[in-house]
Amino acid sequence: MSFEKQFIEIYQKNILRPGSEKLLNYLLSDSSDFFTAPCSSRFHGAYEGGLAEHSVNVYNCLRDYLDRSRVTDVYNMTYSEETVAIAALLHDLCKINFYTVDFRNAKNARGEWEKVPYYTIDDDLPYGHGEKSVYIISGFMRLSREEAFAIRYHMGFSDTQDKNNVSKAFEKFPLSLALSIADMEATFYLESNTNK
Repeated sequence: MSFEKQFIEIYQKNILRPGSEKLLNYLLSDSSDFFTAPCSSRFHGAYEGGLAEHSVNVYNCLRDYLDRSRVTDVYNMTYSEETVAIAALLHDLCKINFYTVDFRNAKNARGEWEKVPYYTIDDDLPYGHGEKSVYIISGFMRLSREEAFAIRYHMGFSDTQDKNNVSKAFEKFPLSLALSIADMEATFYLESNTNK
């Protein structure tokens, strides 16, 4: 099953709050490149459909993390299936209509120069990373505080923002740390170029 179909199946099964159908319709529309967009310009998922693949991978990693007995029994972390799906599937909506294809010169296998495509960033809505995803989602449906903070801080300490805020978010909203771990697991273990 394609990652687009997996995404839609998980979304429709778990995300049922008011506005969710309109958000999915937007993701499927010609106004959004969500299902064809890469996840990055050079690193993980730097190919067509990489963003949808990453979103499904993060969902599976987060689901596995939250199913651990230590997480449920010791950390007392339990979240609805809807919250898990929202946080994981929608954390990178900031990358919609974010990348464009450009061309550069590179040598081919015969040592000849040729134009090759590559992804470059063209950000029409420069509103940060996680906060931009929260902003886009909020235009369609309400997020709980836990969901909003998880999406906002999913980049963890690799984000360029104030590190004290990241620590506070992880402490006050444990789903933030769990989503950050799932995002890194998907990025570095499932999608890195060295593991393909």
